[in-house]
Amino acid sequence: MCLRRLLQSAQLQWAWRAVFGKHGQGRHQGAWRWTHSGGGTYRAVIFDMGGVLIPSPGRVAAVTAPRLKLISSAHESPEWEVQNHIPSGTILKALISGGENGPWMKFMRAEITTEDFLQEFGRLCSEISKTSVPLDSFFSLLTSERVAKPFPVMTEAITQIRAKGLQTAVLSNNFYLPNGKSFLPLDRKQFDVVVESCLEGVCKPDARMYKLCLERLGRQPSESIFLDDLGPNLKAAASLGIHTIKVHDPETAVKELETLLGFPLRMAVPNTRPVRKTMEIPKDSLEKHLKGLLGTQATGPLELLQFDHGQSNPTYYIRLAKHQLVLRKKPPGTLLPSAHAVEREFRIMKALANAGVPVPKVLDLCEDSRVIGTPFYLMEYCPGLIYKDPSLPGLEPSQRRAIYTAMNRVLCKIHSVDLKAAGLEDYGKHGDYVARQVQTWIKQYRASETSTIPPMERLIKWLPLHLPRQQQTTVVHGDFRLDNVLFHPETAEVLAVLDWELSTLGDPLADVAHSCLAHYLPSSFPVQPGLSDSDLSELGIPTAEEYFRMYCLHMGIRPTENWNFYMAFSFFRIATILQGVYKRSLTGHASSATGEQTGKLTEFTSNLAWDFAVKEGFRVFKEMPATKPLTRSHHTRARPQSLPRTPGMRSYVTSTDSSPAHVSKGALVFSPEGLSPPVRELYQRLKQFMERHVYPAEPELQHHQTSAEKWTPSPLVEDLKEKAKAEGLWNLFLPVETDPEKKYGAGLTNVEYAHLCEVMGTSLYAPEIFNCSAPDTGNMELLVRYGTEEQKARWLIPLLEGKARSCFAMTEPQVASSDATNIESSIQEEDGVYVINGHKWWISGILDPRCQLCVFMGKTDPHAPRHQQQSMLLVPMDTPGIKIIRPLTVYGLEDAPGLSGGHGEVLFEQVCVPKENMVLGPGRGFEIAQGRLGPGRIHHCMRLIGYSERALALMKARVKSRMAFGKPLVEQGTVQADIAQSRVEIEQAQLLVLKAAHVMDVAGNKPAALGIAMIKMVAPSMACRVTDRAVQVSTDDGSLIRLNHLQQMQNSLSFSCPTSCKLIAALCRTLTTGDFPFPPQKNPMRGSIPTFILNMWKQKQRKVK
Repeated sequence: MCLRRLLQSAQLQWAWRAVFGKHGQGRHQGAWRWTHSGGGTYRAVIFDMGGVLIPSPGRVAAVTAPRLKLISSAHESPEWEVQNHIPSGTILKALISGGENGPWMKFMRAEITTEDFLQEFGRLCSEISKTSVPLDSFFSLLTSERVAKPFPVMTEAITQIRAKGLQTAVLSNNFYLPNGKSFLPLDRKQFDVVVESCLEGVCKPDARMYKLCLERLGRQPSESIFLDDLGPNLKAAASLGIHTIKVHDPETAVKELETLLGFPLRMAVPNTRPVRKTMEIPKDSLEKHLKGLLGTQATGPLELLQFDHGQSNPTYYIRLAKHQLVLRKKPPGTLLPSAHAVEREFRIMKALANAGVPVPKVLDLCEDSRVIGTPFYLMEYCPGLIYKDPSLPGLEPSQRRAIYTAMNRVLCKIHSVDLKAAGLEDYGKHGDYVARQVQTWIKQYRASETSTIPPMERLIKWLPLHLPRQQQTTVVHGDFRLDNVLFHPETAEVLAVLDWELSTLGDPLADVAHSCLAHYLPSSFPVQPGLSDSDLSELGIPTAEEYFRMYCLHMGIRPTENWNFYMAFSFFRIATILQGVYKRSLTGHASSATGEQTGKLTEFTSNLAWDFAVKEGFRVFKEMPATKPLTRSHHTRARPQSLPRTPGMRSYVTSTDSSPAHVSKGALVFSPEGLSPPVRELYQRLKQFMERHVYPAEPELQHHQTSAEKWTPSPLVEDLKEKAKAEGLWNLFLPVETDPEKKYGAGLTNVEYAHLCEVMGTSLYAPEIFNCSAPDTGNMELLVRYGTEEQKARWLIPLLEGKARSCFAMTEPQVASSDATNIESSIQEEDGVYVINGHKWWISGILDPRCQLCVFMGKTDPHAPRHQQQSMLLVPMDTPGIKIIRPLTVYGLEDAPGLSGGHGEVLFEQVCVPKENMVLGPGRGFEIAQGRLGPGRIHHCMRLIGYSERALALMKARVKSRMAFGKPLVEQGTVQADIAQSRVEIEQAQLLVLKAAHVMDVAGNKPAALGIAMIKMVAPSMACRVTDRAVQVSTDDGSLIRLNHLQQMQNSLSFSCPTSCKLIAALCRTLTTGDFPFPPQKNPMRGSIPTFILNMWKQKQRKVK
């Protein structure tokens, strides 16, 4: 698509728009009628038609076809008489032959029929030329639309005359056409009085014609001016006291008329300026091309001006002799793929003109870059009014509503074009228009990005997740709004729809939303005034909602529910275009002198877009069905004999079916039974795999973890990974917003994956088995979101296949690394590479022998704004200069592979990395870190909930089998209270995590930030308390069981302050309290216990003795 102008500055308008007012004021403030402010005593101007407003019959017969080419698209040919081998001047002699009683004059007075005229006039021409004359051919040419077309200079003059409050009239010798209508190829609305000879039975120079016209005007002869090309007609008018102008040439006649009236009729083209130096085009070659096109051997020079707007395709005004044109060209410089497609503009306008849509008349497409440097096309300079201010100052409320209604109706006309009949079936792809547009504009933004704009990043994530499910396919304008519509000077009639650069086939509702942008912009908006702070009811302007309902009524369709999505997308596109203009202005290639100002507006419009995204998210939330809420049983079916296979997952009971209404992308699903059928089936397969393969393997995996081979991958885990991959339980973590095409993962929402993550959380080893373990998950998502294709090929694919592991190096010993802006490690550019120096620790996964990639965060520019100092590099682990100092322990546990791959302390000394290993670009590190964290925190917290569920199941099994004071522990009130409290806390935490995931799905990570912060605090604290209660009932060697659970939690929590404090307190409490009657090996629920724990147990027993 194109980087196009949009949201022009307050003085901007398109090149083919004729607007009336000096110094860029742009247009009339009222469009129906103006008070008189002209000079002199004249109050009316009367025009002859043939020879004044349109070519005369004699001129049509004698002029060469190339001179008519501005009006027609005929191929170059000799004059009509020469072409038909008729002596020159034959037609003119026949026209004046017989005087008042000749066939021509009788035809003008409607005294003979068309058939009789053609027969009699043809006979007369044959007598004069001594040869047969094909008069039917001449008559068809004379009355054809391509010839009988008003001279633009006269049309402009009439408009200016009426704008000054003077009256206009046409006094025509004309005739009836074979269809019974009079021949008057003019816009009757431009004239107060129309006097036609065929209707009145009187022809000029009969004085009755002039008197009749003056009478209908209500004017005296001295108040009137008459223009004609024939002397007898002028003489008759002058004899009555009417001032006359003989028209030899329309241009000269207009200049004389200007002198008499005392005001200009040919305004200097508004909003033009000398061509900017960076936008100059070769005038000589252009003039040669135009003369070849128009057949004009002009004596005067070519006049070339540039409109001071046109943010995308430079637009020029051209005057050559009598012709006024508009030229649109591709800009110079390197362009984005498929951008600035002037060829498509030309094609669509030509096709729509034939389909009855009001568009400018296109004349020529030149794809030869040798002419002016880039391809261009030409169109007629079209007079009319452009309303740049959407509040329409100076008009009455009824007039404003009429303008917006006409605009709405013409949009409906565009969307109703028959694609097949118009030859536009291949003008664009059918279906999925919005999805393609979203991806296209995301790519456009990335290509023109100059700095990080947070709302744009949120929108890039949000839009692909909320695409409309049903879309029609029609012609879409792509930039339809009020100031792209040309109106009649005196009515609400649409004369032309302009600016088709972004047109294609697509969803018509995108056009409707785009046309409502001004409703949400303030009147002080620097590039286009808006309506958001105006009283629309008082102005008579329909609100955006009324305008949309009006459209639906005209089209006969029901209003869509997701209107806010279309508005969000429209403002996102605006922001992208403004960003593109800004970037081009930095290179001097943007065609607007005000391009640089747009850089400050990108964030403003992207915030507006995000506001609509949030509204759409809340709409989805509020419309969730509430009549049949999902419910579940809180009874946990956990029996002692089934513990190895049933890890204490809750039983759910739902009273609703799993209809699509419950499983939409934005639905908050509380229960696995509420998931969509495909996801629910995936959930069940995951549970079955855990029961068949993972839980039975835990004893062996625990043994491997504490064996001498603990730093080598477990063969059993590798075998289970292949089984999981074969069953399609692989790479489940990538959210659909990151991978909307499901190219790399399962395409689950955050809520959907949260339920699966809870299942995986019941076993310490499960996440790696399904290739869903940290830090690989965050690094893979980082590569999917921000990596280049080369980076993905080298690093992402091996990680997705489970053939490699990775680590994330951010935390540093000397700073509070939870805030990424505190990072001090340096990344400096030297000799074409980046050189890394820094000290990192708690780098999970770096001790795994399979770790091949380190995602490193450091500072590239300490002097940049705080959040733009950091960058991320992809560092191969075999790069010289990486020194692993030691594995860090958590209370003596090294966390060997099979868990998190160990936590290492590492030095990076003069580590050289290729520049192409930079992620996204210098200064983007903080942005990447924030984007990486959101889903990962959901994963960690849901796994903790899974851990807690298993701990509670163990506790319930234990209290049923353990006797105290003559009865089972389960009958003790305090134990029952602990179980109930654990159940409540798990439910609360789970609900809070699911809510945070839901907000991420419907509104994005930033609105979910508070929820994410809360779950990071709530879930670990809850897990500590639930596990602690489970330990208290395991008096055999419950402390050892609890240590195993604590170890699991340690691997998931990254040890934020509140979490580490809780764990430390819990661990200390466990090691210093309780009775240990049996050695750890005797515990029937034990795993393999580390030696240091056995030693602590022995020391405790000696003290007891």
